Amino acid sequence: MEKKQKKSQAKKPRENHTKPLRLHKIEQAIQSMSYPSVEQLQRKLEVSRRTILRDIDQLKIYYNAPIEYDREHKGYYFSDSTYFVRNTLLTESEIFAVAGILPLIERYKNTPLKDTIEKVYSTISEMLPNQIEVKSSFMNDVEFISNPLPIIDEEIFNQVFKATKLHKIIRFDYRSISATSHKKHSLHPYKICNQKDDWYILGFSPKREKFVTFSLARMKNIELKDDFMPDPDYKKKVHIDPDFGIWNNAEPAQKIELLFDKSVNTYILERIWHKSQKRRQYRDGSVYLSFESNQLQEVLFWVLRFGASVQVLNPPELVETYRNEIRKMSKIIFGEG
Repeated sequence: MEKKQKKSQAKKPRENHTKPLRLHKIEQAIQSMSYPSVEQLQRKLEVSRRTILRDIDQLKIYYNAPIEYDREHKGYYFSDSTYFVRNTLLTESEIFAVAGILPLIERYKNTPLKDTIEKVYSTISEMLPNQIEVKSSFMNDVEFISNPLPIIDEEIFNQVFKATKLHKIIRFDYRSISATSHKKHSLHPYKICNQKDDWYILGFSPKREKFVTFSLARMKNIELKDDFMPDPDYKKKVHIDPDFGIWNNAEPAQKIELLFDKSVNTYILERIWHKSQKRRQYRDGSVYLSFESNQLQEVLFWVLRFGASVQVLNPPELVETYRNEIRKMSKIIFGEG
């Protein structure tokens, strides 16, 4: 008895995965063949008689398929010749995944992609069986909390994508993170990056004579200019770290070493912070974390999130920058020199 139960449980995932495709094949067979019998459908789909009969019943009940049996021809046909299963056959878990798209759209609300994703979502929803409704209420028990997103002008977004695809030089006004006004820039765009829900363009700056990164949210007054010939070796000249930052930095990656106290040990151990990371937990509950990156500024911002729960061990440059930042904060808060 126990062996039968295990065998049944093993078959269930496969059944859930293959069933939608099988139902679709049955519908196609009835449409294309002349009164296919149960035996013919069995041979075509390589399943049992019971499975074929059960699938036909499901097509009738859940997809309103006008399937009839012709006793004279001893086979099945559609009483409505114009009928076809236009509904996408999805499992319950797949329907849940479709519903999950709705809150994820909010992560793109600062870009024109939001409207496109909503259209795709609506199309998929319309293709579902009539008995199934995908509403936002389906996800009432799930909450998505995203980072605050900057506003990206639709014209900027579209023109940057167009210029990158067509290898067009772009000119635009740009306000850097610490500036009070915009300055004119020119760029040969190579690659669009999305980091932590924000959008950036990586390209070659003729003015700086190197590859640099610009935030789309800080750009305005964009213009597409002449074509440019892409550098076939540009990947060798771009040094970013997708795990921590997309800012081009020709300096070699350095080994980052951090020590977190036990108050956050589980949080540090349960996540993949970097593809090169190494971790170990000590007897007192503290956790050592190391990885290699050339994005020291981004690492600094990340480390500061943990306050007094972390110590920066290496490299010396990061240790000194971290201490200076703490001193600046202390001076602001306590007025200390």
